[in-house]
Amino acid sequence: MPEFNKLLVINIKSLAGIDNGEVAFRAGKEMSVFGSLEDAWLLTEGSIISDFGHMSQLDGALYDEPGVRIIDARGRMVFPSFCDSHTHLVYAGSREIEYVDKIKGLSYEEIAKRGGGILNSAKRLHEASEEELTEQALERLNEIIAYGTGAVEIKSGYGLNTGDELKMLRVIQRLRMLSPLTIKATFLGAHAVPAEYKGKQGEYVDLIINEMIPQVSAANLADYIDVFCDRGFFTPDETERILMAGIKYGLRPKIHANELDYSGGIQVGVKYDALSVDHLEYTGEEEISALKDSETMPTLLPGAAFFLNMVHAPARKMIEAGLPIALASDFNPGSSPSGNMQLILSMGCIMFRMTPEESFNACTINGAYAMGISDQYGSIARGKKANFYITKPIPTIEFMPYAYGSNKAETAVLNGEIINM
Repeated sequence: MPEFNKLLVINIKSLAGIDNGEVAFRAGKEMSVFGSLEDAWLLTEGSIISDFGHMSQLDGALYDEPGVRIIDARGRMVFPSFCDSHTHLVYAGSREIEYVDKIKGLSYEEIAKRGGGILNSAKRLHEASEEELTEQALERLNEIIAYGTGAVEIKSGYGLNTGDELKMLRVIQRLRMLSPLTIKATFLGAHAVPAEYKGKQGEYVDLIINEMIPQVSAANLADYIDVFCDRGFFTPDETERILMAGIKYGLRPKIHANELDYSGGIQVGVKYDALSVDHLEYTGEEEISALKDSETMPTLLPGAAFFLNMVHAPARKMIEAGLPIALASDFNPGSSPSGNMQLILSMGCIMFRMTPEESFNACTINGAYAMGISDQYGSIARGKKANFYITKPIPTIEFMPYAYGSNKAETAVLNGEIINM
């Protein structure tokens, strides 16, 4: 068998998501810029995008060069892989009974008070082994690869005690070794207050600060730290204490904010230079003003808003104010049981009235920024990682979000390697 160290994709109907490799994210009017090249070719060397251009400019000598594998993409398009910057996909089992409770009218908070929600997942995770959690998560990772995702952030937060939080993060570390996906790990011990700390929330915050964070850091298990700063969860003051402790140990903040109310979470995130603030259903003028001129990425999670039948974040207002927006799946068992970023792309257009170009940027380069990796991922650029997918034959770029019920991805290439789907 010959060894291939180069991949040449030819006759690409449209090579989309092109930039010069210097774009960190797109904001405001720039979110409508989604460069493309018709009748194109793309060359990778090792794990890197080496070159691309119009078919008329292709050096024919490449066809005969040793070590070059050729894919004819006639009728097909190539897009940068999705960068899904917010998931909770390490979990045990499912929560479809709560889904029925929601249909019957119970709210997210009412279900949580009955021992459901995050506490239900925490109980199941406690009972599962690391091997079981790894096996279940790998199935989910393989599924999202098939839908075009190339990089994913995975949070802990279903442990809610030191041992189980570390268990989750060890599973994420194991997934990094087993999966071709680029994976970022986020410590989310402050996801909910365990039942045994009811009425003693301050003691749980102390546990996170004094025990969990030092142990997570000592084992080098997380890239980021997150807090659910919202009504009924953690207060802005508690969030600040946790973030300061995380920053001390080198963990940059990310925040669950303003999903349930105007919680102050966005302002706390900006104050502590959070990489992203996520959910944001309740975002007004004050929150938009705080986000302007910051380096914090506003990240919307339409899958959760759709599944929970919540108000929609004011995406158009945010874009028109000059802000960037990222879109992520929030893949989790309770409020968004899907990691299908093609569906999130469509939801950006349908629910938030984003144009296809804006939605693509939100799911790729802006998602990459929200993971801290937009220097290498999120667009088609010379010198960036070769993370992209080749579609089935489709008529236009707009067809991707339009045809929301089918998988349009046919071939995934991650770090220059073709992945069996």
